[in-house]
Amino acid sequence: MSPIEDHPLRYPLSNELHARPFPSLEAPCRAIYLAIKKPKAAAARDKADDLNHLIALLDRYGTTHPQPGATHFSGQIGQHTLKWEQHTEFVTYTVFINGVSERPFDPTDISVFPEDWLSTAPGVRITSALIRVEERPDDAKISENLSNWFVPESLAVSRVLDDDAICCGDFRIDPAGHLRFGVFVTPGIGRRRVGRIVQRLCEIETYKTMSMLGFTRVRELGPRMGEIDNELTRLMTAMTQGDGQEEDRLKALLAVSAELESLSAQTSFRFGATGAYEAIVAQRISVLREERFEGRQTFAEFMTRRYDPAMRTVKSAERRLSAMAERAVRAGDLLRTRVEVARSAQNQQLLESMNQRADMQLRLQKTVEGLSVVAISYYAVSLAGYLLYPVAGMLGITRGALTGLVTIPVVLLVWLAIRRIRKVVEQGGPDM
Repeated sequence: MSPIEDHPLRYPLSNELHARPFPSLEAPCRAIYLAIKKPKAAAARDKADDLNHLIALLDRYGTTHPQPGATHFSGQIGQHTLKWEQHTEFVTYTVFINGVSERPFDPTDISVFPEDWLSTAPGVRITSALIRVEERPDDAKISENLSNWFVPESLAVSRVLDDDAICCGDFRIDPAGHLRFGVFVTPGIGRRRVGRIVQRLCEIETYKTMSMLGFTRVRELGPRMGEIDNELTRLMTAMTQGDGQEEDRLKALLAVSAELESLSAQTSFRFGATGAYEAIVAQRISVLREERFEGRQTFAEFMTRRYDPAMRTVKSAERRLSAMAERAVRAGDLLRTRVEVARSAQNQQLLESMNQRADMQLRLQKTVEGLSVVAISYYAVSLAGYLLYPVAGMLGITRGALTGLVTIPVVLLVWLAIRRIRKVVEQGGPDM
């Protein structure tokens, strides 16, 4: 008995769940994170460019290449570890370096990416971050570092993963162009747990930034959506006037509906992606299992105050655009019905007018038919008279009497002939 055949995608689907393991890190260490995205149509980009750019970096360090068509890669570049991941709209590079620099968040760490290599990137930087991982000192020292490293008014800090670590960051871009995150881990914490914390911070920042693209799109569309809303309201209000301009209004309403459908098509991907990215941000913060540190705001509270309002604005704009499109469709259906009713009334009047003209033509035809009988009979009697005048002399009657005798039969025959012709025409063909 032959073994059962596997589905062709069984192994690829299973391997995909284990394709991107968390890094394994030991404090002290630091990470340099970079996310690159094409400015426009990033989802439809040629992803081979991403892979070629990675290979160009690996060649600088003499590192082996990933498999053709790979969407993730981990390997050594010099003394450091590189993690590369390709996503729907962007590609990320994370370099993990053992130890920490004397200067916190030293911008020279980014030199691990050569400048000429960065200048040939197939896209632009959507975000970058410097992450510093230290062994956990006492709380007083942590507070001192927080004051020195971050902007107090936007600082988010919390104990995470059952107080195994303290994470902090202010989500601000420093003078060197990077965000800063600090992680203080307790002695004995697992290397993979440290890697998960660092990975979560990178994902929170990246997906937060990507979802904010939806907010900027809403800002761009806001004025035009307001104009369309006003125009739609004006047209719907004018529909109640019934001043006979329904067809002009229908054309204007169809133009508005077409523009709304175009806007919906242009924004559907961005709105959908924004919702997905927002959900990832919320999930990544949730799995950190935050606890408050010295009364400071947590990452979740920071997002509630600064990030969630932007996401609600995006959702509101999406609902508004959908509602406007539905209103335009309903108004168009109603106005189209009114136009069709008006046209039906006009057609009815036209049919009545045609019926009246047909009746008049019938009466005129009957009149002409009577005149035709008289005219034809007159000429027929005259011809018959010329033929029968010799007979009148033989019979001993006058021509007038003979004409009188012939007239009635001739008129009757002419009338019957014309009547027969009319019946044949009305029946659509000759009477066989």
